[in-house]
Amino acid sequence: MTVLTDPTKRRWFAWGALAIVFLLVNLHRLSTAVLSEQLTADFGTTAAQLGTLHASFFLIYAAIQIPTGVLADRFGPRSVGSIGGVVLSTGAIGFAISDGYVGAVVSRSLIGLGSGVIFVSILRFCANWYRADEFATMTGLTAGVAGLGAILATTPLAVTVDAVGWRPTVLGLAAVGFLGATAVFVLARNSPADAGLEPIEGVPEQRSITLSETKTHLYRLARDPDQWLLSAIFFAGNGAILTLIGLWGVPYLVVVYDLDVTTASFYTLLGSAGILVGSPVIGWISDRVERRMLPLSIGLGLFAIVLSIVPVFGRPPLFVVAGSYLLSGLLLGTVMLTLSIVKERYPADASGVATATVNGAGFVGATVLPTAMGVVLDAYRTGDTVGGTVAYTELGYRIAFGLLSAAVAVAFLCSLWLSRRTERERGRAHPGGRDG
Repeated sequence: MTVLTDPTKRRWFAWGALAIVFLLVNLHRLSTAVLSEQLTADFGTTAAQLGTLHASFFLIYAAIQIPTGVLADRFGPRSVGSIGGVVLSTGAIGFAISDGYVGAVVSRSLIGLGSGVIFVSILRFCANWYRADEFATMTGLTAGVAGLGAILATTPLAVTVDAVGWRPTVLGLAAVGFLGATAVFVLARNSPADAGLEPIEGVPEQRSITLSETKTHLYRLARDPDQWLLSAIFFAGNGAILTLIGLWGVPYLVVVYDLDVTTASFYTLLGSAGILVGSPVIGWISDRVERRMLPLSIGLGLFAIVLSIVPVFGRPPLFVVAGSYLLSGLLLGTVMLTLSIVKERYPADASGVATATVNGAGFVGATVLPTAMGVVLDAYRTGDTVGGTVAYTELGYRIAFGLLSAAVAVAFLCSLWLSRRTERERGRAHPGGRDG
């Protein structure tokens, strides 16, 4: 039996192809922090406009999550994932050659359109090729790929942009994206049976569902209070980390600490390294101990405290900022457990649409929070520039970062509410049982 005929080995090649495309997704979506100086100069943006340009990716990304879940459940991750890779790379070409702000927004939205199908496609692939007790591990590992992409979107991207310019760099990413999309189409299959292989023990065969069944699942999701609580948690947690690392974490350091962009990007690199390590480890631990709610609540409480450092102190020592960014990335791993929780509460053939619903809320957060921070900062604009970056007062940054801390604090309260609801439900069904 070869690596391509052994389903337990074949799945890693297919997952790897999808992961390459997802790596690029995270490079694109978090690149705005490093590119902020060049984008401001080339397109003449205000803070709110830069926030909108950054958020345009996430707006379309969020909007297509439920349709993506429907497509992934119905047509499978191979077709959806490979087409997404082509679309995002086409958008990258458009972004690189844009000569105005409107063209840049449209192109970045196209990147978001293609990118928006990749993560859900991977989750659907994992549901089809991995056991239920491996799912949180694979979700965490996939989030770790996001962390690696986020690392590449910091100092490595800054160095590359300094060397060759931002436009050639984005064109290079587009070329890699087309290659990744081809690899997904060649290597990935929707299930072991679809690849002509024997089933994997403990992994039920996933059938393609009808539109009527999809409507039933969507109706149930819309009426499910637990789904709304999980979505609120992912809105805040995912939105906060993508806002911190993907946009305002770098300008804050440039303006308040007078660092250059490349040096400032090292601090957001620490946050990305936290995602790379924290998500796989926390997912693996959650699978081993078979608990979801407790680590979720603890992690959100710590996350809110860590994000409150800038609002409380304004200009803490740089090593404290470094620790804050690193811990924020690590604690994202607990937020990712929301996807495992919702997947486990719905039938296997609804895993795509269920995870997409919660995942979509996270990118609504990534759309709303950076723009809201930009609006706050514009109210505290000084009229000066620091290292080519528009300067805002320290108070402005404290208030803006306070939005992130408050959002995650609300998510923490939602997790307590959800935990209480879960305990009551499990207590009625299985007295003495643990949380899921």
